[in-house]
Amino acid sequence: MTIAVTTGGDWLLLIYLLPAKHAHARVQAWRRLQRLGAVPLKNSAYVLPDSAEAREDFEWIKNEIVGIGGQAMVLAARAPDAATRDEIVRTFQSARADAFAELARVGSKLLERSSRSRRGARPSNLRALKQAARRLRERFEDAVRVDFFGAPGHDRVAELIARIEQGARKETGVKTSAHAAAINRKDYRGRTWLTRPRPGVDRMSSAWLIRRFIDPDASFVFGDPASARPAIARGAIPFDTFEADFGHHGSHCTFETLCDRFAIADEGARWIGRLVHDLDLKEDTYREPEAAAVGRMVEGLRRMYHDDQTLLGQGMATFEALYQSFTAKAGSSSSRAPRTTGSRRRHIRRAAKR
Repeated sequence: MTIAVTTGGDWLLLIYLLPAKHAHARVQAWRRLQRLGAVPLKNSAYVLPDSAEAREDFEWIKNEIVGIGGQAMVLAARAPDAATRDEIVRTFQSARADAFAELARVGSKLLERSSRSRRGARPSNLRALKQAARRLRERFEDAVRVDFFGAPGHDRVAELIARIEQGARKETGVKTSAHAAAINRKDYRGRTWLTRPRPGVDRMSSAWLIRRFIDPDASFVFGDPASARPAIARGAIPFDTFEADFGHHGSHCTFETLCDRFAIADEGARWIGRLVHDLDLKEDTYREPEAAAVGRMVEGLRRMYHDDQTLLGQGMATFEALYQSFTAKAGSSSSRAPRTTGSRRRHIRRAAKR
């Protein structure tokens, strides 16, 4: 396969070389390229369709490689003929088809488990199935995001996930209010909260909710409650993790569960809950007009910040800004919302810095 380097083209190439002693950096670069959906050409370069986003991603990886003593360059290229272009496209399609085939295999097994669970499974097993379905959807969305040329297998996985989620909703469709009564916020002051790495819209907004309405001094750590370091996990309150008490229950996302359990009736918080519900559960239940923009901001933050604490802090600051915009528009910040003065301003500034 031969492609021509040019000042502008259909493709971007990343060519890099790392010394043998940097084996870990080589693996890291490979993993990042996989997440971007880049494919190798003859084991000499990685390629992506040319776009501003791809340029930014490749430049970021290039700078990291150069920063540790390697060599790298990003080039624009164009296929010299239609046959070469088709070969490159097939390489992308093959990579995504393999990913969809693996997801279909996992989804088929999960659907079979879901069917068996309807014959008297315990609630904990039903929650495990719902969590597994959620992880499968996240993996599917990651694959779709880098499916640049419509690889086969997409529709099969989408159908499996829809059937699994429909069954899970039927089995666990109890109201959160029936799950447990509202609890005392005083028992949750000065605590550490534990959630999964790489926070998204539900975890960002939930952390903001905790900091603003439950505990202004709350701190946050990341990991799996079962495998996190004992010094971190001991006494930490899990949220939006596997089988967490403060997580998805019935048709509620974690944010909504926290609102119900802590009896948070603030109108601004409930409005944010409607945004988060549709974004996190991929539904159009509420259809708030701001939802799409909020989703784009969250994805932008995830691309900008690779440190989880920084990402969470910026996400919390974003939801604070949304909340302030809601209360300003409603003309009710003095009557419905805690005033952002004194220590609370310090907490918000601290969230933005983390």
